[in-house]
Amino acid sequence: MTMFDNIKNISKRRGLNLKEVAKRSGLGENAIYRWKSETPRIDSIEKVAKTLGVSTTQLTGEKETETVKQADIEDDNLMLAFDGMEIDEEDKQAIIELLKFRRFQKGNNKN
Repeated sequence: MTMFDNIKNISKRRGLNLKEVAKRSGLGENAIYRWKSETPRIDSIEKVAKTLGVSTTQLTGEKETETVKQADIEDDNLMLAFDGMEIDEEDKQAIIELLKFRRFQKGNNKN
C-alpha cells in the first residue's frame, strides 16, 4: 500500500477527506493528492501524521519497531485517545469503572 493510500484510509477512519486533512495540517488543499506522483517533504508528512494522530511510519508504511509502553489509566498527566479523538474525563471514569468491575468478576470466577 502506498503512503497516499495509507493517508486516505486513516483519514477516512477519522471522518475526514484529504482536503480537510491537508488544510488542518497547514498545507495546500490539494497537496496530499500530489503525493501520488511527487515525493513530499518530511516536514509535510510530519504535519499530516500529527493531524491524524499517527506516526510518520504508519503513513509511509515503514516497519515500526515495537516498544512496549506502560501507562496508568488513572495518571492525571495521561491523555487517552481512541480513533484519533481524545477521551473526555467522564468516559475515562466509565472505562476505569468497567475495568474494576471486570477485575472483580474475574476474581470471583476462580475455581
